[in-house]
Amino acid sequence: MRTGTGKKSANTAIRKRIDTLTQREREVLDWVVSGTSNKRIAAELGISIKTVEVHRARVMEKMAAKSVAELTAMRIICGLH
Repeated sequence: MRTGTGKKSANTAIRKRIDTLTQREREVLDWVVSGTSNKRIAAELGISIKTVEVHRARVMEKMAAKSVAELTAMRIICGLH
């Protein structure tokens, strides 16, 4: 009988990755998974598009995600949607 520990450990691993993000990276993460363009994110946060691109790349790296869909799935697993 499975106890769900696989899901719990995945949740823990993802939360640890999220904890490595800066506040700004978390903001960018929220915008990215909502499907917002870099240009719009930059305008909303009052930063340059290049800065958004840098934050977005760091988020992808720190979260070990290959796509926005994967980032979204991680957030759902952790209940952060």
